[in-house]
Amino acid sequence: MGRRRKRGRNISGVLLLDKPEGMTSNKALQEVKFLYKAAKAGHTGSLDPLATGLLPICFGEATKLSAFLLDADKHYQVRVKLGETTTTADAEGEVIERADPSGVTEAALAEVLGEFLGEQQQLPPMYSAIKHQGERLYKLARQGVEVERETRPIHIHSLDLLSFTLPEFEMDVHCSKGTYVRTLAEDIGKRLGCGAYVSGLRRSGVGPYDDRSMVTLERVQQAFAEKRFAEMDEWLLPLESALAEWPEVALSADAAFYMKQGQPILVPNAPTSGWVRLYANKTDFLGVGQILDDGRVAPKRLMQVTN
Repeated sequence: MGRRRKRGRNISGVLLLDKPEGMTSNKALQEVKFLYKAAKAGHTGSLDPLATGLLPICFGEATKLSAFLLDADKHYQVRVKLGETTTTADAEGEVIERADPSGVTEAALAEVLGEFLGEQQQLPPMYSAIKHQGERLYKLARQGVEVERETRPIHIHSLDLLSFTLPEFEMDVHCSKGTYVRTLAEDIGKRLGCGAYVSGLRRSGVGPYDDRSMVTLERVQQAFAEKRFAEMDEWLLPLESALAEWPEVALSADAAFYMKQGQPILVPNAPTSGWVRLYANKTDFLGVGQILDDGRVAPKRLMQVTN
């Protein structure tokens, strides 16, 4: 039997989707993939159904870069309610504890927020997609089962208090990958002695992307209904935009040829370490390279399209 052909358009690029509240990230992905008639698509890290905001959707060759966006820092705007603790650490769970938050002052809150900055260990919540013996934790949690979890290293770069009106406050969070904002809010509530949960969450940044170029799902649906397909394609960002914060290495025609063959190349004036963006003819994005210990640039993820 022959290989099954993929159905859909062979398009590549990144759509910055503004995920609506109440929808899972996978549902949003599947809807956008259908609207674009894309053969291949993936997202770059789930948002809770409660959360809204930036969900980069990678089409085609951009899916090769999704892992780098998964590893990138994130920005969130978070609304936290003090005085209650829920089963899920957000508004979707049942309230299991209550305490009077009236004694919490803005100064006390600011002091506690400062204690969470920098490197720390965080215990992942039971309501998460982490697997335990092949089973998602949230599925076990729904069955009333709680299992032992290991803490994970995270880094909180900044916690900026945006507003404070009891029993709620809002903050801007800049954090590393793997940070559970629900757990962060819950831990802040514990430190204040009154409990807390996330009552609103919006992601505003993923790696090099921010929320200024987002497109709502409703706007994509309307453009599809009105057959404005060319305009929809114009919303797609180029592949290399996912790596905009990385240094670039321009290759000569000969160097690009050998790079495409999988061979590491010595490139004058290249960075001495880390990941780089590879270009041929200064404008054609080739993909991702890594600097080896001997200074050569090695190909890691090469693209099959040209700009």
